[in-house]
Amino acid sequence: MRGTDVQNEALFAYVTPESFVPKDHPLRAIRSMADQALSEMSPLFDSMYADSGRSSIAPEKLLKAQLLMILFSIRSNRQLVEQIRYNFLYRWFLGMGLDDEIWDHSSFTKNHERLIGSDVAAEFLSRILAQAERKRLLSREHFTVDGTLIEAWASIKSFKPKDGPPSAGGGKNSDVDFKGQKLKNDTHGSVTDPDARLYRKGKNKESKLCYQGHTRMENRNGLIVKTEVTTASGTAEREAAKTMVKQLPRTTRRITLGGDKNYDTKEFVKELRSLKITPHVAQNDTNRKSAIDGRTTSHLNYAISQKIRKRIEEGFGWMKTIGRLRKTMYRGIEKIAWQLDLHAAAYNLVRMKNLGLGVT
Repeated sequence: MRGTDVQNEALFAYVTPESFVPKDHPLRAIRSMADQALSEMSPLFDSMYADSGRSSIAPEKLLKAQLLMILFSIRSNRQLVEQIRYNFLYRWFLGMGLDDEIWDHSSFTKNHERLIGSDVAAEFLSRILAQAERKRLLSREHFTVDGTLIEAWASIKSFKPKDGPPSAGGGKNSDVDFKGQKLKNDTHGSVTDPDARLYRKGKNKESKLCYQGHTRMENRNGLIVKTEVTTASGTAEREAAKTMVKQLPRTTRRITLGGDKNYDTKEFVKELRSLKITPHVAQNDTNRKSAIDGRTTSHLNYAISQKIRKRIEEGFGWMKTIGRLRKTMYRGIEKIAWQLDLHAAAYNLVRMKNLGLGVT
């Protein structure tokens, strides 16, 4: 018997957003861990806001909304606010009822700007890692470092001579002829994003305005424990790695640091050994002598580090595809560093959920 197409819109519905979320939905574990970290950050939030005046959007909701953007590849604040209006899963994750008023996208963006460039993202990442530490998921001795290019939110047309005459105008998208010109970071700069640098990944690759994002991964479960953002250059990966390893807490056991061939230089290896860190970087012996010899490569731990170090690429791949970090929407090192910290925290939450944390 054919059913009747009844158009029934009930006036009252005695349900909550949680009733629409499956008990085994992966976002339940992520929300549990995120809520715990945010509750511990309450003193930090108190210090950022005045005691009187008009109430803002809760910073906890702002951060969790940014997590939704990363986890579900949402491209803009406008699209996020639009989807919160009708997506019960998003409302539940943010702790909002079905009849709660949704913010205007411009108000959300204005409130969100207060957090960008602050210590909130780094502190959130630290609180997430503390939960992993309590469950013994972090290694204290074995790490891997690597870097990746993050395309800047600036056009190549904005890359102009530093001492040249001011632009004659021509509209928002004027024609530019680069034929015969040598574009160098020494003589040119982006007028849109002054911190961006023209850089290419390798031979036969196009040059782009970009930054370099760096991460330090612990080798036990592949969690990102430290991030760094720098201007793009041929030595930025090694300089950032030095900064990140100097912040490592000292232990009685020998610390190892894995890396690809770009880290196999005499100066970098010498620096690590002076810090009592064993360099487990890949050997670069193509038409040159490697700075790593048999004293290091003969050990079984070196082979293990070389196998595990490739896992750091999974984090970059996830952040660039799911998190849409391939091309940043921010300008300036400070803001992009904030963005990278939040992406690392989101990636860790997904990894930790897969390892069984946060499951009720």
